[in-house]
Amino acid sequence: MSKKIFYRYNKVTDTFERVYPSRWNRIGSRVTNSLLILMVVMVAAVTLYHFIELPREEMLREENRRLKTELGILNSRMDQALKVMDAIAERDNNFYRVMMQAPPMTASQRYGGVSPSEASAMMNDADLVTNVTEKVDMLDRLLYAQIQSFDSLRVMASQQTDRLRHIPSVRPISHLDMKQLASGYGVRVDPVYGTTRFHEGMDFAAQPGTRVNATGDGTVIHAGWNSGYGNLVEIDHGYGYVTRYAHLSKMNVNVGQKVTRGDKIGEVGSTGKSTGPHLHYEVRLNGMHQPPYKYYFEDLTPEQYVAMISANDAAAHVMD
Repeated sequence: MSKKIFYRYNKVTDTFERVYPSRWNRIGSRVTNSLLILMVVMVAAVTLYHFIELPREEMLREENRRLKTELGILNSRMDQALKVMDAIAERDNNFYRVMMQAPPMTASQRYGGVSPSEASAMMNDADLVTNVTEKVDMLDRLLYAQIQSFDSLRVMASQQTDRLRHIPSVRPISHLDMKQLASGYGVRVDPVYGTTRFHEGMDFAAQPGTRVNATGDGTVIHAGWNSGYGNLVEIDHGYGYVTRYAHLSKMNVNVGQKVTRGDKIGEVGSTGKSTGPHLHYEVRLNGMHQPPYKYYFEDLTPEQYVAMISANDAAAHVMD
């Protein structure tokens, strides 16, 4: 390209004179031209970036869209998995552990302080990745806690045979030896003072010397005199159960002795605060007295059980 030449008209000489630009004019012209070229290149680059995608850029953009879609799907599946785990935890606490008489697992035992934030469609990619990661951590925690719970329940289930042997589940006097149910469990009239009070056991009237049996496997923790109870035998059956046999005329066991269901532990009498020969029998669970008739499920038919409940409600007086 030829270099441009500029002329200027001189009125005095009536001629055209060549104009030579100064050094600064030449520098300014070059800078201006360079900036114009740079602007054209930048405009072209931006145009190419936004409107003309290269194959590699298009592939990367498509890959990014695919990964974001899959991350959203994974986030939704994690939400569903956590809901399933919550349902399992609810069933575990309120069904399986109730059947085994085990305390429910606390929130701290199950979740361990892990609490992911709620997923949102407005989350950016980084926040969505963090949210999914938190949910994976929580699912790991819940699965571990649930496995621990099921392992403990499996051990409890294996112990049920032993547990059933120890629960007091028969009457302490054979129905052939029992005259009648003298007094039931609940509020009754005191035979000595004439006032109403809560009767914590059941009174079985029988001939003196009638055999009294242990109602479940256990260990004798008391065999001796105990004030109003007279001669009293207490058996610790484990699993929170303790039974009491009062007013005995004779005790056939000693403290520390192991007994099994049906073993003779004493004989009916009228020792202590008593108005006639009978056995006062109590069942306690974790220190709280229980209705003994609820534990006669091994030696009563349904019809006999109904009759026992009716007799318990009808017996208004106690013999001790």
